[in-house]
Amino acid sequence: MKIIQIGTGGWGKNHARILSELGVLVAICDADIEKSKEYGEKYSVNYYHSLDDVLESEEFDGAFVVTPTSTHTEIVKKLLESKKHVFVEKPMTYKSEDGERLAKLAEKNKVILTCGYIERFNPAVDVVKKIVHEKKYGDLVMLEFHRENRMPLHIKDVGIIYDTSVHDIDTANWLFNEMPQVVFARSGKIRHEREDFTNIMLGYKNDKVAIISSNWITPKKVRKFSAVCTEAIISSDFLTQEIKVEKDENSEIIQNEKQEPLMREIQNFLDAIEDKTKQIVKASEAVNVTKIAEAALLSSQKGTPIYLDLK
Repeated sequence: MKIIQIGTGGWGKNHARILSELGVLVAICDADIEKSKEYGEKYSVNYYHSLDDVLESEEFDGAFVVTPTSTHTEIVKKLLESKKHVFVEKPMTYKSEDGERLAKLAEKNKVILTCGYIERFNPAVDVVKKIVHEKKYGDLVMLEFHRENRMPLHIKDVGIIYDTSVHDIDTANWLFNEMPQVVFARSGKIRHEREDFTNIMLGYKNDKVAIISSNWITPKKVRKFSAVCTEAIISSDFLTQEIKVEKDENSEIIQNEKQEPLMREIQNFLDAIEDKTKQIVKASEAVNVTKIAEAALLSSQKGTPIYLDLK
């Protein structure tokens, strides 16, 4: 299998490392020719600073698009029109209507289009989803997420909702196995051009709820979530992947083999190219996350809940 990568920024360097380790990376493309050259030479692959040159010169099966959100639509469209399988980092697009068009194009050309919602590949989320699905501790009624840190320096074109909260929006949908019916959000900005803190409430059917708290203010890195079930609270840390179950006055730590979520995510894309039934993050689900993020921004601006009808 032959894979190219477009973009080698803050997170992209990790994709390049893993693709090289898996022996599938054949070319690097970056608008910054110096960075393109640096990573091309580091991994002994061809390097370019123009996608058109890559499409003209390289034979490949799929592409990783790890560029700023504002560039996703144009780059992904070109790749899908060339009938290439595409993995695009989150969020898939800035506007949900662009994402819908890309999803239709991928379907028309019979290629994979997926998006980097990495927490689905976090072993801790795997375990919690299994516990919830089996109703080991009763019904899941509430999810709570905390994602805090200083703002990453490479983020230039979106605020915290599109960059950070989308991870937890997708994870909530994944754990509840459904889409929310209503969104209410409050957000603001203290140090940055766009919103740098937010609290989002997602309302699902039967009064189930997800509360998502994200900020770029806290100096300490926090990546935690908890699942409130009728018989216990299950809490976990996305970073340590440790899971704790609290029932009555007793608590239990579930031992979990720590794995790199990005490796699992990339491997899933490669597997899906060979067998589409293995694709975990569907393009339509990524579009819905963008619709929810749009609703959160709108709710924050208007100060009112936004009702959704997502399929």
